[in-house]
Amino acid sequence: MAISSKSKGQKKLPLKPKKIYSTNVILWRYFVLFTFGIVAVISLVFYGILSNTGLSGAEKRVQSISDSIVRRITDQSLTPEQRTSIVYEYALAEGVSTFLFDENGGDMLGGGLSEEQIKEIYGSVNEKMPSWKEGKVYDFTTQLDKRIAYNVVTCLICDGQQAKLVVRYPVGPVAASVSRVQLILVLIAVAAVVIAFFISYTLAKRLSSPLREISSTAKKLAGGDYSVQFTSTQYSEIATLSDSLNYMKDEMKKSDDFKKELLANVSHDLKTPLTMIKAYASMIKEISGDDKAKREKHLQVIIDESDRLTGLVNDILNTSKISSGLQNLNVKVFNLTDLIFSVINKFSYLQDTQGYSIMVDVDPNTYTSGDEEKLYQVVYNLVSNAINYTGEDKTVYVSLKYVPQTNQINFSVRDTGKGISDDELAHIWDRYYRSKDSHTRPVKGTGLGLNIVKIIMESHRFDYGVNSKEGEGSTFYVNFPYVPSTPQE
Repeated sequence: MAISSKSKGQKKLPLKPKKIYSTNVILWRYFVLFTFGIVAVISLVFYGILSNTGLSGAEKRVQSISDSIVRRITDQSLTPEQRTSIVYEYALAEGVSTFLFDENGGDMLGGGLSEEQIKEIYGSVNEKMPSWKEGKVYDFTTQLDKRIAYNVVTCLICDGQQAKLVVRYPVGPVAASVSRVQLILVLIAVAAVVIAFFISYTLAKRLSSPLREISSTAKKLAGGDYSVQFTSTQYSEIATLSDSLNYMKDEMKKSDDFKKELLANVSHDLKTPLTMIKAYASMIKEISGDDKAKREKHLQVIIDESDRLTGLVNDILNTSKISSGLQNLNVKVFNLTDLIFSVINKFSYLQDTQGYSIMVDVDPNTYTSGDEEKLYQVVYNLVSNAINYTGEDKTVYVSLKYVPQTNQINFSVRDTGKGISDDELAHIWDRYYRSKDSHTRPVKGTGLGLNIVKIIMESHRFDYGVNSKEGEGSTFYVNFPYVPSTPQE
């Protein structure tokens, strides 16, 4: 015996199941992360802008003040007192510290600085200033100074000698303001994240609540409780889901009811022929075995009942195959008139033995396109249904007419029975459905015939339907596409 290659291979390890998270957790997590990301980006941007804007603004300001002072004090007509007054004026108005040194480091403003202070400041200026050049501006602010002040030195000619103007602009107040604003931004970010946490939690709980309710209702439905109702909410997607589940529930209930009815009907339809087969087989064994005439009669009963069982099984199998799409359409052009007569001839035994009449009005040599075998089933089921439900006159009317206006072939089967009520009219095409009206059924059925018609017609996309009025019988119809030419050999 050949061994499958799969049996020789190593055993596959079961896949690790994915971790399942609650909707609440997922919604909360993404909402908080999104909010935190937005707040963090905005805070960082503003933090950087404030920092750079405040400090760069201070740098530009001190250079502007220095330029203004230089333009005014280089006027040779000014006295030392006037020059000093101008410098002090800027110092008071702009809040800067200003020093003016001669080429030897002497204080040209007489600002009251001690000799040690002058040496310290002048030494720092010379250390940062590589060389003297008239009009040259040097920024000698250190990294440590940037937190406190900006220092600018400008080379100029004052009183006919080389001089250096030092302007010191304090940035402490600006830095303090920037720090306060940055702290406020941090607090706002923290508050936004906290608020986002509560909003997301509330929103997630509100969104997941109807889903939990739907899940709970679905479990009851799975337990066979068809009285449950899926409640719609104000959310359109969940409302659509609820409506779909309610529709599914109704269809499940109908299917369950139909199956129960089928079980009762099929049980009866199976029991009767099986009983007949067993009874007549016993009669052949015990009574008519040697009597040819009786034996033939009894055997014919067994054959007929076997045919009934075969028909029942075939109906169930055909419905399952067609509805599950296991059978593909074999489309071809064929003679529809011949097919109609072929079906009618199948019921000739009813005309000969039970007095049924099939009145035929059929156009000759009409051709259509479709799956001939399946369309044969359609015609057979419609004629069989009409025979089962026709009136006391036992008459069925079959018509096949070409309609030029629509370029279609109209096939119809009319019975003279009690007709179909409006309540039943919507269900006659359903699987396992059979009318509850009492009637004589010369052709035994399972309630699957019209459902087979529906499935085949929808797979062909042909128009079909029924017109019925209580007390006046029913007319079932199918519109076949008309093919003007005969099938090609």
